[in-house]
Amino acid sequence: MIFLPNPVSNGVKCLRRSRLRHSPTHLLKAVGCLMQTAVRRLEKRIPLTVRVDLCSLDVRHPAQEALTENVSTHGARVVSNNPWRLNERLNLWALPGDFRARARVVYCEPLDDNSFAIGLQLLAASGGWK
Repeated sequence: MIFLPNPVSNGVKCLRRSRLRHSPTHLLKAVGCLMQTAVRRLEKRIPLTVRVDLCSLDVRHPAQEALTENVSTHGARVVSNNPWRLNERLNLWALPGDFRARARVVYCEPLDDNSFAIGLQLLAASGGWK
């Protein structure tokens, strides 16, 4: 027997081999669904509000101010007035303190008309949050 996730009931559906005549794409989607439920955040996020400058690696764009909502060793959630493109690389500077990081945008979600929640993966960091 093969066990596949059932997206309708969020449970696991058991299929007998004789009934398993799905395309490889269907099976990959099923495995991907199962993997999503198995992945959990390993690091604890610390609620921390710090003013930061976000600066694109493209020098044609000016630095933008943002506020952190929470941070971890390898990531941060910041709120900015401007959206950022997915996978965009940027430099982050904490304005109080000596924390510096190269980061990658992993998500950008609108919060209201004038603000966006931005998830950052910290690729290389130095210093400490204050």
